[in-house]
Amino acid sequence: MTASLTLVVLMAVLFGAGISIMLERSLTRILIGFLLVGNAVNILIYLMSGAPGLAPILGEGVDPEEISDPLPQAFVLTAIVINLGITAFMLALIYRSWWLAQLGEKGDLVDDEAELVEDAEEAADLIRSSAADDRAIQEIIEASDEEPAPARPGDGEVRR
Repeated sequence: MTASLTLVVLMAVLFGAGISIMLERSLTRILIGFLLVGNAVNILIYLMSGAPGLAPILGEGVDPEEISDPLPQAFVLTAIVINLGITAFMLALIYRSWWLAQLGEKGDLVDDEAELVEDAEEAADLIRSSAADDRAIQEIIEASDEEPAPARPGDGEVRR
């Protein structure tokens, strides 16, 4: 078997195994199947890139016909990044599903009573401190010996 035929067989096996595993109902198996199909796609892109050649750097004395195409390499790198992002998303979904299963009948409901009591106490403290601040400011104003400045004629009038 040649290297290309081996890669074609490997790609076909990865596609077949990935799709058959993705048909299961478990999220973990769907993730594993997705990873297998993602790797099969990367091998497919690599196979479709053509014959290997020189590095894709054009310099003096290099024939442009002998240079390998850099675009499939960029596609494979992009596919790897996308595969990693979707894998992270699927792992988050799996974790959330597991967490909800651990809660049982309670489900996604979270008791907010303790938080409501705490918020009410904080609000009451703020109101008390605000009232104390207002009283302190009023006492300072009353204890002050300054008199308000008399109004000057023309204050408050709009000139045209």
